[in-house]
Amino acid sequence: MAELATGAPAAALLGVLGLLVGSFLNVVIHRLPKMMERQWAAECAELQGTARDAQAPADRYNLLVPRSACPHCGHAIRWYENIPVLSYLALRGRCSQCGAGIGPRYPLVEAATGALFAWAGWHWGLNAAGLAWCGFAAAVVALACIDWDTTLLPDDITLPLLWTGLVAAALGVTPTHLADAVWGAVGGYLSLWLVYWAFKLLTGKEGMGYGDFKLFAAFGAWFGWQALVPIILMASVIGAVVGIGIKLVGRLREGGYVPFGPFLALGGLTAMVFGPSAILAAVGL
Repeated sequence: MAELATGAPAAALLGVLGLLVGSFLNVVIHRLPKMMERQWAAECAELQGTARDAQAPADRYNLLVPRSACPHCGHAIRWYENIPVLSYLALRGRCSQCGAGIGPRYPLVEAATGALFAWAGWHWGLNAAGLAWCGFAAAVVALACIDWDTTLLPDDITLPLLWTGLVAAALGVTPTHLADAVWGAVGGYLSLWLVYWAFKLLTGKEGMGYGDFKLFAAFGAWFGWQALVPIILMASVIGAVVGIGIKLVGRLREGGYVPFGPFLALGGLTAMVFGPSAILAAVGL
């Protein structure tokens, strides 16, 4: 396995793994918010004293059950219809049963995750560091898509991402010193928390959610406090460009808001691929 530890072989192996993980991320992106809604509904029912004694097996809904199916006709997706990217191309983006269109985001998530995993393999190799950054990339891709769809950044992903960053720094898996990681987490959370409250006191409105604080804290844990300014600059630039573009084409959501989490996620992924210092150089700092 020594010859597979670095370079092209590691990139190829992790790239294939990334395609498979990307396929699973599509399930996470679609189902995790629905699972959260079901949990909230169950908790509300319990508080109101209307909860059922037991949930019927047919009502089971998690990341594994039920099988993936076409949302239009209910056709169960066969294994050969679920091969990352290739199945989408072979089916020409349509359900094999009813012909309904399949959104292009499915192969895009798979391809993006595969590319990020391949880059991690090329840069770090097939080792603890490479696998750790693959996990980082997978979590951030899922968070970006979930927040774009629902304006939610689930604690089920942000908090493990934060703690994993701190543990990776403590074990020397990432180049970030533990003290820098701890202060990065503190600085990431508090900086956006202060912005949130300043904006709310001035306008009476909420400009972002607590999930953004946790995600930025996680980036501080992975990259250190020194990376916070480059990441937030990149996120702000991307957000401004995309926001202006959406406004020009008249596709703003109801209320005129655009979630910040996806742009923060892109800032984190940019830091992963190019490094925080490269971001500062790109903006002339």
